[in-house]
Parts: sequence; C-alpha cells; structure tokens
Amino acid sequence: VQLQAFGGGLVQVGDSLRLSCRASEGTFSTYTVGWFRQAPGKEREFVGAVNWVGGEAYYEDSVKGRFTLSRDNDQLTLQMNSLKPEDTAIYYCAATTLSATYPRRTYEYDFWGQGTQVTVSS
Repeated sequence: VQLQAFGGGLVQVGDSLRLSCRASEGTFSTYTVGWFRQAPGKEREFVGAVNWVGGEAYYEDSVKGRFTLSRDNDQLTLQMNSLKPEDTAIYYCAATTLSATYPRRTYEYDFWGQGTQVTVSS
C-alpha cells in the first residue's frame, strides 16, 4: 500500500488541525494504520493507530483526550484538538499488517507516507 499524508500547517496554541492519510494504491482494509511524529532533534514517536481487526483506536498517553482517529478503507483521519507547542513535529502516517500486538514501534510498520509539518505557535 502507498500512503499520502495531507493537512499539516501552522496554528496557534489551543487550535485544531486535521491530518489525513490516504491509500494511493490498495486499501487500508487489512492494515493497522497510524501516525507517528518527529520533532527536531528527537526520535520518531508513536501518536496513535487504528487496529484493522475490530477497528479499535489506541493512542500515546500525551495525546489521549485531544487527538481522535477515524478510518475507512481508504483514509485515516487524525483530528487534533487543543494543540500545544510540544505537538510541533513532522507527522508521518504508517501501515502494518500487524494487529494483535497493537504495534507502537517504528520497526513494526512496513509502509510510510511522506511527512507533513505541524507547527503550533505560542
């Protein structure tokens, strides 16, 4: 599957932003699909994903209650509310055929989209 990410931008603290990840070839139907982010000088970290078995969403603790994932067969949407400066990063969507282990590590994901920049200004 090939992934394309959309929707980054520059926002103010407390604003909302929506990111989309679309399958340009194939569908998401048998993939766990998620988002990672990488801030300058830091390692890429897990944000959240939707498990393809049952469609359950799971999140990194720092975004719980602020970020919400939704998906259909061709698109994964990350709704980000109450944005903070520490949310500033390049956001990457990723896909894996893993499901039962609720993958959260970069090496567990086989397919990556290009990054999209999110900047939260104070």
